[in-house]
Amino acid sequence: MRGRFITLEGLDGAGKSTHLIHLVDRLRKQGKTVVQTREPGGTPLGEKLRTLLLSEPMHLETEALLMFAARREHLAQVIVPALERGDWVVCDRFTDASFAYQGGGRGLALSKLATLERWVQGDLDPDLTLLFDVETDIALGRVQQMNRELDRFEQEKKEFFDRVRSAYLDRARQNPARVRVIDGRRTIAEIQKELEEITITLCE
Repeated sequence: MRGRFITLEGLDGAGKSTHLIHLVDRLRKQGKTVVQTREPGGTPLGEKLRTLLLSEPMHLETEALLMFAARREHLAQVIVPALERGDWVVCDRFTDASFAYQGGGRGLALSKLATLERWVQGDLDPDLTLLFDVETDIALGRVQQMNRELDRFEQEKKEFFDRVRSAYLDRARQNPARVRVIDGRRTIAEIQKELEEITITLCE
């Protein structure tokens, strides 16, 4: 039986990474074998591309192509084999992030992203996408409190992240059966309770 593919999306500071750990733990307690991974990255080559993408200035189309190159390798080496084994895959970001950041944030034509999406992943979409949503000011404030060096995406201005958030919400409206919007303004306990309810439903 094919495994399930779950992705987590949202602005940095929306709570995505924190709750990913909890989600993976809950699924494992439900008896699932879970592969936890991330994008860009997830493979040795993908992690090298991640370092370039987060640190080196580049043309917008180069950025998008490298994102999808890392994704193609990720799918071939990690995601598809895991799903075929019957494992569950939980991934920190996937193609929705490209539509949000390269499309919404940077302004790359959505038609180009759609072409890359079809070419790289074919008809493989996540079974469920959890979009952690908070207002941009809240997300940026949380990132600043992390007291660490910011990558080149995190150094963008508020207007960039406003566009990213808007693009994410557009994707959610376009894919209501797949994308579930999680209100990231609530307490950790409240969000974890919702995630537990989701995992129970998924595992039925």
